[in-house]
Amino acid sequence: MVWGVVKNVQQSLKYRGGWKGLFEHMYTNGDYPFKFGTLMGVDAGGNKYYENRIDYPFGQHRWVEPGDIHNFDSSSISPEWHGWMVSQNDAPPATEDALIAERQAAIPKLCRSDVPSSMDSNVGRQESLANFHHMHNQSQVRSRGYNIGNPVVNLPPGVKDSYYTQPGSPYNPASLQPPAFIGETDSGKKYKSAKWADRLQTPEEKAKVAADRAADAQRTMEDAKMAHAKRLAAMRSRGMGTVVGGN
Repeated sequence: MVWGVVKNVQQSLKYRGGWKGLFEHMYTNGDYPFKFGTLMGVDAGGNKYYENRIDYPFGQHRWVEPGDIHNFDSSSISPEWHGWMVSQNDAPPATEDALIAERQAAIPKLCRSDVPSSMDSNVGRQESLANFHHMHNQSQVRSRGYNIGNPVVNLPPGVKDSYYTQPGSPYNPASLQPPAFIGETDSGKKYKSAKWADRLQTPEEKAKVAADRAADAQRTMEDAKMAHAKRLAAMRSRGMGTVVGGN
């Protein structure tokens, strides 16, 4: 058993190109005995895809070794390789063009077509897409807080988030409205509602506001009493108890 472990480590060192490659394999995949396979291709993010149908059962015969070993999850696998990884098809993306050309050769041409050769396939038109740091799950490309960006995915501060938001969502830029302030405290803090004014005011400011409100209420009462007195005086001058049209 010990000799088998030693041989496996020796083969792994040779296969992985030294201790660095072996340690990266242990850090990312964590497989032991160390896996060996045929390199089927590499995507734009540096992820390497392997296959071994002889030594491993179905479901374990294909695997990926990440290009970014510190920030990798299943969504980092590009869509064109995902179908191959889950055995939806046996043709890796590197051989898709040759496979499509081979299948097209067996399709009889029933009529003349002016479709460009780049679109003359079962796939149709394909747009070239660029994903931020090769992250295909765009919901991860979002800020982790106000003006701090996302250091996990190296998103700089102030950069627009990449994930889609519905119109009307509070996260949609079109739905964001500038705050409308209705006043500010004596200390210079602006507020947009009476509730926020009460939260932002210091105890001294609240006491001053209460005193001002009481003084305003007192002045209002005095003005009302004065107006009532003037109205009574005017009525007395015109004959307060006289009823027009009475006997």
